Amino acid sequence: MAAVREFCLPLAPADLLQHGGPGRYVVREVLSARELPPALAAFRAAFRAQGALAVLQHFDCVYSVLHHFGTVGTAVKEDALELMMHVVSHHSNDLPAILSDSGLSHADRAAHLNALKMNCYLLTGLMDAFEMETCNNSCLEADPGRKSRKNHAKTSGSLWEEEREPLLQLLTRLLQLDLRQLWGGLAVEEEFVSLMTGSCYRILENPSIGLQKYRVTREALTHLLAAALVHRDHMFSATLKITQMLQHFEHVAPVFAQAVSLWAKEYGLKSLVGELLREIGQKCPQDLAREASGVKGYATFISELAEQIPALVLSNMSVLLPHLDGEALPLTQFQSVLSLAVGRLNDKSVLVVKNAIQLLAAFLSNNPFSSKLSWTDLDGPLKKEVQKLKEMRDRCRPSAVAPVILPEEEWEAMLPEVRAATQQLFQPLEEEEEEVLEVEETVERTVEQITRVLKKLNYKRAARLTQKALCRFQGKEPFIGPGEENEEATILGVLKRLFIGSCPGENSEDPPHDNSSDKIEEVVQEEQPQTELVKQKMLVHYLQDAYNFSVKITEALNLISRMMYENSVSVVQEAIEFFVTVSQFGVPQALLGIRRMLPLIWSKEPGTKEAVLNAYRQLYLSPSEDSERAKTQALVHSLSLIMVDASLGTIQCLEEIISEFMQKDEIKPAVIQLLWERFMEKSPCSSLERRAAVMLLGMMARGNPEIIGSNLDILVTMGLSEKACEDYRLPQEVCNVISKLPGNPKAALEKSSAPFRLPQNHMLFGCLSETVSKGFAQPSCHWIPFMEAAVTLIYQLAEGAEEICAGILHVCSQQALEKLQEADEQKADAGDSPHRVSDGAGSLSTFLLLHLVALVGQVALQQVAFLEVSMSTELRRRRLLKEEKTKKQSDTSAKKQRPQSTGNETTMEEELGLVGATADDTEAELIRGICETELLDEKHLLSAFVPLVLKICNNPGLYSDPALSAVAAHTLGKLCVISSEFCDSHLRLLFTMMEKSTLPDVRSNLIIAAGDLAIRFPNQVEPWTSHLYARLRDPCPSVRQTAGLVMTHLILKDMVKVKGQVSEMAILLIDPEEAIVGVAQNFFGELANKGNAVYNLLPDIISHLSDHNSGIEEESFHTIMRHLFSYITKDKQAESLVEKLCQRFRTARTERQYRDLSHCLTLLPVSERGLHKLQDNYDCFADKLQDPAVYSCFQTVLARFHRAGVKPETKALAEELEQKLSASHNRGLDSTEMCQDGSQTPMPAPAKQKPIASSRRQPLNPANTDDDFVTPPPRTHRNHKSAQKRPPRKKTIITFSSDEENNSEDELLAELREEETPTKTTPITRSSARRLR
Repeated sequence: MAAVREFCLPLAPADLLQHGGPGRYVVREVLSARELPPALAAFRAAFRAQGALAVLQHFDCVYSVLHHFGTVGTAVKEDALELMMHVVSHHSNDLPAILSDSGLSHADRAAHLNALKMNCYLLTGLMDAFEMETCNNSCLEADPGRKSRKNHAKTSGSLWEEEREPLLQLLTRLLQLDLRQLWGGLAVEEEFVSLMTGSCYRILENPSIGLQKYRVTREALTHLLAAALVHRDHMFSATLKITQMLQHFEHVAPVFAQAVSLWAKEYGLKSLVGELLREIGQKCPQDLAREASGVKGYATFISELAEQIPALVLSNMSVLLPHLDGEALPLTQFQSVLSLAVGRLNDKSVLVVKNAIQLLAAFLSNNPFSSKLSWTDLDGPLKKEVQKLKEMRDRCRPSAVAPVILPEEEWEAMLPEVRAATQQLFQPLEEEEEEVLEVEETVERTVEQITRVLKKLNYKRAARLTQKALCRFQGKEPFIGPGEENEEATILGVLKRLFIGSCPGENSEDPPHDNSSDKIEEVVQEEQPQTELVKQKMLVHYLQDAYNFSVKITEALNLISRMMYENSVSVVQEAIEFFVTVSQFGVPQALLGIRRMLPLIWSKEPGTKEAVLNAYRQLYLSPSEDSERAKTQALVHSLSLIMVDASLGTIQCLEEIISEFMQKDEIKPAVIQLLWERFMEKSPCSSLERRAAVMLLGMMARGNPEIIGSNLDILVTMGLSEKACEDYRLPQEVCNVISKLPGNPKAALEKSSAPFRLPQNHMLFGCLSETVSKGFAQPSCHWIPFMEAAVTLIYQLAEGAEEICAGILHVCSQQALEKLQEADEQKADAGDSPHRVSDGAGSLSTFLLLHLVALVGQVALQQVAFLEVSMSTELRRRRLLKEEKTKKQSDTSAKKQRPQSTGNETTMEEELGLVGATADDTEAELIRGICETELLDEKHLLSAFVPLVLKICNNPGLYSDPALSAVAAHTLGKLCVISSEFCDSHLRLLFTMMEKSTLPDVRSNLIIAAGDLAIRFPNQVEPWTSHLYARLRDPCPSVRQTAGLVMTHLILKDMVKVKGQVSEMAILLIDPEEAIVGVAQNFFGELANKGNAVYNLLPDIISHLSDHNSGIEEESFHTIMRHLFSYITKDKQAESLVEKLCQRFRTARTERQYRDLSHCLTLLPVSERGLHKLQDNYDCFADKLQDPAVYSCFQTVLARFHRAGVKPETKALAEELEQKLSASHNRGLDSTEMCQDGSQTPMPAPAKQKPIASSRRQPLNPANTDDDFVTPPPRTHRNHKSAQKRPPRKKTIITFSSDEENNSEDELLAELREEETPTKTTPITRSSARRLR
């Protein structure tokens, strides 16, 4: 083979056109674009004949393609790329055999080396050209103003996209070959490695390389660079190139983080991590501060790398200390912006609040402190490290005491420089420099600012700040001139006092407890030369900043949690997402927000409901464990934690969420299996976790009852075993779970199939009866809730439920009698026990009597519910089946006969419909008759216990146990639900106990019972409505809350009157308890949805609350009115209210009423028509304008009207009214001055009113006589038989009236025409107050 010239890799393509010296290859001729196709064909033919060495004669051909790449046709470029790819691939396949040939001559080796370098040069050149062309085309397509995109559509980019990965893999295989023999056994020259890797870096410069569709390309690039690092000693070059690209290309940070992580894990290149971090650490902080993109690129790279390989990054963190130990200005700005963001949470703009929440979430997600930000957890380490720092200072002090320099001596040493800097102040300054410096808002903070600058030896800045402070805080210590003749001496004097005063003799002994870093400065004075002391100071600063950040986030939690029930859906969704983020950082207060968002699962807004589901999906359904078993255990554990101490409302919300997850198959069968294992004690768990497992199974069974049905025997045998007496909470939950077996009760009512019932002899009912009876004689606070769940389950599932419960009642009462006989026999010896109740004839343990009364009440209530719901539904189902069967038979017979006339058919259908309605009434009367005449009849078992319940209720002194009194009151209410006659005869006792009982639980239970009775027997309860409203002023918060909930339910269901007395609900808006305020706000919010209800009630509410006897202060009145008037959104309503309020001035009797009415006018948006209303009714309030407060309110109304921008003619009317107001006000003042002799302006005589207590809360034992509780005359006859004969009572329509006059505008009438009496008179089953957790 003839000798060839040596090919040297050029720095630039043009270098190959110039003579590079003897023996070096030079391009002889650059072919024209027209000559390229035949030249490429010749090259291809030579390649087939000679192989890869053909490039030695045809290099200039492909070089010419590169030279004319921008102008040559696409086909030529693609042909050249395809040809070179085949050449290099063929050469790489041949090289292993060529290099292994021991007889390879020097000429052949040189030829192959030249061919390899030429081929790789041409191939990488084409790759770079194609990549650049693709980037340019993508930029052109992204330009929206660019025209003629079709001209750029047909480019060579499509081929390049397809061939890029194979080419990168080809270069990777080439680098993995042992090519050292081509270089005479020496290392492969660095220029060749740079040539191969340079294409990689150029591809990475493409901004779109991070897209998902280029994932395979990124992986190919990563492996190619890994081959260069492992086989070709590319470490140093790669370090420099990566750091340069991180500084100039932001998009490569995640790509390189992923690549470096892979190199460290799979290729063992862990040292590269240290080299990269060391190179970044050596960057000048001042240079980086001027280039934001570089800082961002480095920060992103380090943070993502730390997430993927945290151990390696942590071991090399020391090299980054030059950047971490810089001035803490960015962190200070971080804290300042955080404080501003928290402040914007109270902004009136929804958009501002939303963005503030987003900013806080971003702060939290990218905080520089820790992944766990509990301030309680940070407080301990902070105090510990501060104490450690003090001890280190004390140890270092002896060695530093010898060369003590007094502050005065240090000041004298620095005085010349300070004086020179001060003198520069009186020279012309640049305007920009002057604007940068601003003193703080207060003297104390300004002193700290100047002292800090002075200690940093920035004398010029300190002097300028002192000069500004002397102007701003003139006369305030220490900025007081001591009488110097010139300003320079004054500034120097202040600086001296500040410097000497900032050098205390001893440190304080107390560690910092607040959020301020000033206490740190008291402990950390000046940095010591010792390294350990510097590190400790940095640690203390870090902990203090983290503590401050955590406290600020906790402050934001309280504000954001209140926003979950805002009207703005976007704000609610941002608040939900924020609490998800906070909970992931371990902030304890986040749990309150997580639970507070639970009721939003019932939201009518799909976006809000989905946000709650996503929140709980992220928090509880996405564990981070590796194995499936570990994920299942983590999920079950997290769900079990929610169940601990959860309220009934919380459990219902969680059940809805888990039901949604079950419907979407997001809860895997392995979770259900683990829950069964916990319940069966096959998996180790605590009693709380076992109970939570049962509850979770019940929630999941709501959507899939088969979960329970297939394991019913296990539930009964394991949950109602002999161990049940140890803790009745587990069997109670088992009963609740089994109750889910029939599925959705509402859906069951619509089906024609028979209801799901178990036979009376089923083992479930035997176990329930035995467990209830066995626990009756044992004192346990959990027996009653279990008993109630068991009785409810029996009536729900059992055939012959009344017989089972009668047996339980008989056995339990028999046990009570036996205990009573034993007590009588032992009475003479032991005497009365303080834990027993006695009436002189015998004594019984209080808990036995408590259990017996509770059992009677629950059986009575469930018996009524069984008759009214289950029995009624079954009777109707059977009747419909019978009618359907009869209809089919009649249809079959009708086909054999000619059809009758259309009129006769219509009459027949009407008669059939009438028969159906009559049948419904007949069935209802049948069930009502059973309740009225049989359940409390002497032959029925319940009647035997009625005297006992009445005796306990009538003798609170004898039966003084609070729990017994509460249960007896609850049972009395349940017994009243059975019969209207029994209810009518005992309502006086019920309301007397509600009024006079000293026990809050008794009053709460009776309010709940009265609410049930108001729905079941509205005519009997209606005369007692005022006593229900009276409980809204109960001195006990829990009673007021219960009364508010009951009245909300009754009023919204139109079961009680709402005129006038509804003002008692308005008073709850100013209740000290936040929960009660929430009840009132919810009530008025729901009431506002009933058309014009709030509008119609407002005048009466104003009249009642402005009366001095109501006990409402003016400020409280204003608070209530602000909330109520927020529901007035229609212009017509506002205009009508303006007129009504003006007319109310005529009937007002006191100055307080004048002021309240005028204040209400300021809450209304006054339009042009409203202004005319004021003008028309001017005489109503003209004589009241002498009161300054009234006059001021009318001025406020007019001022707001002027600010709104009005027409000229309307403006004239407003000015006329303003003049009249002023004249009346001044005339009133003049008449007042004339009446100084003691006479007063004649005022209307005040109306006589019944005096009531001025306090909001009525006393527990009011001086009421028994006459106050005489049963009001009922509306219906008490004789039940006569009541049955009379026709049905006409349905009453409750009309909200707002004034004495009738409103002529139809749209302002709010007649709530919903049914007053529900079709099903089933009482609402509520838990008693003692069960509320």
